[in-house]
Amino acid sequence: MAQKNAYLFRGRISERKFRDLLRLFAVDITADRAAVLTGLSHNTTAALDRLLRDRMAELAQDSCPFRGQVEIDESCFGPSRTHGHRGRGNPRKVPVFGILERGGRVHCQIVQNCSRSTLHAIIAGRVHLSAEVTTDGFRSYDGLVEAGFLRHHRINKYADPDHPVFSENGVHINGIESFWSYAKRRHQKFNGLRRSSFPAFLKETEFRFNTCDQNLYKTLLRSCRMKPLRQ
Repeated sequence: MAQKNAYLFRGRISERKFRDLLRLFAVDITADRAAVLTGLSHNTTAALDRLLRDRMAELAQDSCPFRGQVEIDESCFGPSRTHGHRGRGNPRKVPVFGILERGGRVHCQIVQNCSRSTLHAIIAGRVHLSAEVTTDGFRSYDGLVEAGFLRHHRINKYADPDHPVFSENGVHINGIESFWSYAKRRHQKFNGLRRSSFPAFLKETEFRFNTCDQNLYKTLLRSCRMKPLRQ
């Protein structure tokens, strides 16, 4: 049978419907709402959204080492409180590590823990030694200068637990904090994400943040034309 859709391998929907759905996805319309607007079933829109997220995660991996001024931080995603647990003590929270190159892009990934060995291994693989690194005072960031980085600035973010500080004497981590804020605000509209779905949504959020000055619809359409999505 001839392929009907140049963007979707063996796709059963027309190219026009695919482009309609992609336009809605690009402006962050949920699968439920997209189904209503396109006349497609919810199962179809949800499945295509998953394929697009996978493609964004694939594209997000194409990055070179971070250079210049680099902000590094970790954050936890999930319920704000569960049976009295808060912050890292909440067993339902997922720890995420992030690296932001000022004026450039962000990289984030889920980690099993925020130990020094875990975070240092990611930093070594993602950040060039010439970078000027800024972190908070979390002890897992100890030893970055000894690891070879020329400069390491630190902010005592939680000196007062009730009033966290993100900037001291011109040194700041406002960039990565703005990404955490954007990511958590965006994820809230999905009314909770399954743990199994969270990695794909996280990489989608990273890709949207990094391409905010681009036409996301055209970027994804071009990618799907060059390499059709596979169901």
